[in-house]
Amino acid sequence: MTSIMNFISEVLLPVIVHGLELMGVVIICFGAVRSFFTYFKKQFFTKSGRRLTDRLGSDNVKIMLASSLELGLEYKMGAEIIKTLLIRDLSEIWILAAVIILRVLLAVFLHFEMRNEINICKICAVPTDEPERRK
Repeated sequence: MTSIMNFISEVLLPVIVHGLELMGVVIICFGAVRSFFTYFKKQFFTKSGRRLTDRLGSDNVKIMLASSLELGLEYKMGAEIIKTLLIRDLSEIWILAAVIILRVLLAVFLHFEMRNEINICKICAVPTDEPERRK
């Protein structure tokens, strides 16, 4: 039983932690590259010249980048939570707690920024065909 626990804590958990961290980094990098190329394409290859916030959905570069950052941070936070099983002394707990708090704050700020951007896009997407009504 002890050898199984040693195998899990010394071999399996570090591999899982590194795998989750790698997944988070790949998601963030892929999202950044994808949003960059979308931005580049809209800026230089669009004939209409519309602003980036004119349409909803995955066309919005800010929302695209923020969602990939948020998802990547979730994977990295999962890795940090699993790291709590590997802690050997109190100083590692404080460092890990600080890292988790920073990542949670980043995720919360990204969430509110993304929600704000979606609300702005909804306001911009309202059709302006009908004239303004006066009371």
